[in-house]
Amino acid sequence: MMNGQRSGIDVVLVHHPVVNKTGETIGSAVTNLDIHDIARAAKTFGVDNYYIVTPYEDQQLLVNEIIEHWKTGHGASYNPARGEALELITVADSLEAVIALARKERGVAPRVYVTSAREQENSLSYIEARKRISSDKPILLLFGTAHGLAPQVMDMADHILPPVGADTGYNHLSVRSAVSIILDRLLGNREEQ
Repeated sequence: MMNGQRSGIDVVLVHHPVVNKTGETIGSAVTNLDIHDIARAAKTFGVDNYYIVTPYEDQQLLVNEIIEHWKTGHGASYNPARGEALELITVADSLEAVIALARKERGVAPRVYVTSAREQENSLSYIEARKRISSDKPILLLFGTAHGLAPQVMDMADHILPPVGADTGYNHLSVRSAVSIILDRLLGNREEQ
């Protein structure tokens, strides 16, 4: 991706519907670290938009207050680069609202790529996903909080990306770590072999 060129990728951090450790569908709380760190990773790798999905008004208000602090409050003069990254964020109350926003902005329905910490059937390799990014159809790259995306979100996927990690038997990365790793795999500088 050339400097200033749009990647065609939007990152979506889903707080509802996600599952808890017993598999029940829940809504999870927004965390300050995810707001900042994912925005910074998105800006670093040239992501076009970063959507935070939560149906909870108090959580939406919290996210917007944090963004405004870094864009126009004391944070704007203290650390302008942080505000620049947070400008990528849009808060939405549902995944359907994000898809509608993306379709309106792009003029075409986006492909939906989902991520999971668990192996899934028919996953698309990162090498193949990287090749498909340059096509003319935009991508919504979904990440789940709590214990992952709910089944109804997984069912919306055009493609599922494989989990990140190693064969250690332990796979409990923070979502912000997983976002950074996956964005590097998809958009990072590589020597093509």
